[in-house]
Amino acid sequence: MVFNWFERQAEESPKPEPTPTPPPTPEVTNAPVSAAPEPSPAPAVSEEEDEALAWAREAYARLKAQQKAATDSTPAAPEPTPSPSPEPTPASTPEPLSTPSPTPAPGLSLLEQAAAQRQQRQQDLDNRALEALPAPTPAPTPAPAVDSEEPQLGDFDQDFTWSAEVLAAQGRRVDQVSLEEIDWLARLRRGLEKTRQGFVTSLLENLGDDPLTPEVLDDLETLLLRADAGVQATDQVLDALRQRMNEEVVDPAEGIRFLKEQLRGLLDAPIQASGVPLLAPERDRLNIWLMVGVNGVGKTTTLGKLANLAVRSGYSALIAAADTFRAAAVQQVEVWGERSDVAVVSNPSSNADPAAVVFDAIGAARSRGSDLLLVDTAGRLQTKHNLMEELQKVRKIIDRLAPEAKVESLLVLDASQGQNGLRQAMAFAQAAGLTGVVITKLDGTARGGVALAVSSEAGLPIRFIGAGEGIRDLRPFNSFEFVEALLAGR
Repeated sequence: MVFNWFERQAEESPKPEPTPTPPPTPEVTNAPVSAAPEPSPAPAVSEEEDEALAWAREAYARLKAQQKAATDSTPAAPEPTPSPSPEPTPASTPEPLSTPSPTPAPGLSLLEQAAAQRQQRQQDLDNRALEALPAPTPAPTPAPAVDSEEPQLGDFDQDFTWSAEVLAAQGRRVDQVSLEEIDWLARLRRGLEKTRQGFVTSLLENLGDDPLTPEVLDDLETLLLRADAGVQATDQVLDALRQRMNEEVVDPAEGIRFLKEQLRGLLDAPIQASGVPLLAPERDRLNIWLMVGVNGVGKTTTLGKLANLAVRSGYSALIAAADTFRAAAVQQVEVWGERSDVAVVSNPSSNADPAAVVFDAIGAARSRGSDLLLVDTAGRLQTKHNLMEELQKVRKIIDRLAPEAKVESLLVLDASQGQNGLRQAMAFAQAAGLTGVVITKLDGTARGGVALAVSSEAGLPIRFIGAGEGIRDLRPFNSFEFVEALLAGR
């Protein structure tokens, strides 16, 4: 099965309808007919369980049945036919250990001759023992730990119920829930744990059960700034809340709902302005995505995850290893290419021209008919004008050789860098013609609010987010799911 993450739907062959099983025929007995007992009612959802929990239970049962059906339909490997064991042959009787008596050397006493004979016999016994020892078997090298190819259905726990509720809130039906989405939402929720602990816990303590007050808004302002949401985004959210408070009394539940709505509006504004709700490779056309950013933000890792995402979604991809300055950068790209079964175009010579690598990669992508060409560029500081000019040179090569291609320039930002990452975005936007942002390492920081600053102050749409080190821990950005994971406590 191929799950197209760029369209959020699975492409699978229709399964045959199951044959209905006829009901069992009741046995006829000679016992007297008695009044039939009242049928016990089917176990219904208790009053404590709301509709969302019932929806999650039904989705879990459906996914479990699908997984069981897939397991049962997998043909089992034929058992190997045991080869007839050969008849045991009688072991050959070992020849008696005969040690020729050494010829007594002239001038040796009888004691010295006996000691020489014992030494000779011991040496023969040692030689026989060494010949009988089996050759040592080398220990198998453990395979590197990587993510399994397909997500597995876990327990019906809090992660599953929360993920199912998020999908249900987006209008999904039970039969439209996929294990891929459940797995990713659980990863996203865990990835934002550090940001949520510092944000939601304090927010709930300040809200309590009373209506919102100006003091609560002051505390919320502090929390948003601490999460690196930025001054502009914080002011916009608080101004909207203050205006709402002036119109009516806002209880905590309504305040949380309104806060989520404002945060989603901030994140969606640049996406709506771009006219591209979801960035995806276009079919029957060459798509070129450049990954730019400073050293250490995870450009190469992000590129490898994007390649895997494209392949899992049914696209053909190619990688251009244009980071020719960092040591072992090409080898790192090749490892990611092998993990995703994606070819890599590179130049083995040291300090090769990145534009030349891109030149070769465009030709290879055309000859292969690839849907997506991912270009890994060298890390550079936004203050180094010569390196920024080199990035512009690569862009000019692409515009000249592939004017018909759909080009995207994606800035990779490390969420742990906070406001420094925002300054990078502003500088790169002027020099590299950025069209989007990829935020990585959300799982390792409490500054997940930097996504709000990127959207409100840099005005750049967030296209992908990464919330872990695994190959499946990067997915297209969805503002609704991000805000729900950020405020998962309410």
